[in-house]
Amino acid sequence: MKVTLRIRRFNPEKDKKPYWGEYTLDNCQPTNRVLELLHRVKWEQDGTLTLRRSCAQGICGSDAMRINGVNRLACKVLLQAFGEQDHYHIQIEPILGLPVVKDLVVDMEPFFAHYRAVMPFFVNNTKPPTDAEGHMTERLQSEKDRERFDDTTKCILCACCTTSCPSFWASGEYVGPAAIVQAHRFIFDSRDEGWQERLDILGDPDGVWRCRTVYNCTPACPRGIEVTRAIGEVKLAIRSGNRD
Repeated sequence: MKVTLRIRRFNPEKDKKPYWGEYTLDNCQPTNRVLELLHRVKWEQDGTLTLRRSCAQGICGSDAMRINGVNRLACKVLLQAFGEQDHYHIQIEPILGLPVVKDLVVDMEPFFAHYRAVMPFFVNNTKPPTDAEGHMTERLQSEKDRERFDDTTKCILCACCTTSCPSFWASGEYVGPAAIVQAHRFIFDSRDEGWQERLDILGDPDGVWRCRTVYNCTPACPRGIEVTRAIGEVKLAIRSGNRD
């Protein structure tokens, strides 16, 4: 079977504006991943094609891109996901809302700046518990307490959710769904003591209240995180002043 990839191209060193490049591949299989097809274009037809990828296993999140208008990881999308055809036509472009460095590669620094802003790390200044012999031990947690934030520990920082959000497209100052998901993971961790500070950060005008519940973020997540639900829980915590 054949596949024609319509890829958004842009090299700031020589192009005045983006353009579409089309590449047709023969002898494709239903189980081919989009990332494999992009590799074939780069290795067999045009070595100047630029994309970002690493593990190719859906873990690192580096190959996030818009595939037929939907944010997805190229390494997770099989050709057969587009139905049964003799000749597939797939459109690929960089994720939206971030500056394009070249072709399918975007500058992730604005995204990670928002991530760092929400204190995505464990905060606990209380002395750890000790055992009968006086040795420091773990800060234990019940299964129920762990379940409270288990879903948001799955985030791989691929930016699929944030760059699918119209509020983020409208204002890059919006902290974005991914950063809120990361904050949620620590806000609702019963062992963490920095939750109030995070709620104060997310209570800012460019924080959680800029979310309009469009719901683009949840379907875009390749890890199946209930992003919109997490955002709603953070909103409730800010309004109530507690995380219970």
